[in-house]
Amino acid sequence: MKPELLSRDLSVLVIVDVQEKLLPHIHDHTRLLNRLALLLTASRLLGVPVLLTEQYPKGLGPTVAVIRQAIPDCDPIVKIDFSCTPVDEFRERLAATSRSQIVMAGIEAHVCVAQSALELAGRGANVSVVADATGSRRPPDAETALKRLTACGVNVTTAEAVVFEWLRRAGTEEFKAIQRKLKELEGGKE
Repeated sequence: MKPELLSRDLSVLVIVDVQEKLLPHIHDHTRLLNRLALLLTASRLLGVPVLLTEQYPKGLGPTVAVIRQAIPDCDPIVKIDFSCTPVDEFRERLAATSRSQIVMAGIEAHVCVAQSALELAGRGANVSVVADATGSRRPPDAETALKRLTACGVNVTTAEAVVFEWLRRAGTEEFKAIQRKLKELEGGKE
């Protein structure tokens, strides 16, 4: 796959399984939520569609409220498979976006995010996993997953890198709005 910058016109943001009963157990989950907030702010401002998945919500609960409030019109895609790709609704909604760049974030890095990213990349998709918006209960699991993804040709990046690639330039009203969000997030703990 040839290197290319992410584009707001080609990207779809996929948030994987950031659910109430699992999130508190994720290492550095406050940072993860802050980075997701940045991605969601940018996606809203720049018109990047969002897909949201939930792994067995009966057991893990719904998506955390802060994310649901940021994307109130986005119905979660419920799954019991760890990977998103076997789920018909996921494949259909992804195809309906007509976007060629898949930006993934969520939990857990070494299970649902990794399996989804690897299967999508294996099918020829251009997949980027946002390292600082992705996590696991144990740091070694997340670190190993991100190394594996990189070795397998999945792009590993950061939330800020994604947002600035989507923006492309400074001085715009969109840039100023994102800068305000970044300053707000930097006021909190990362």
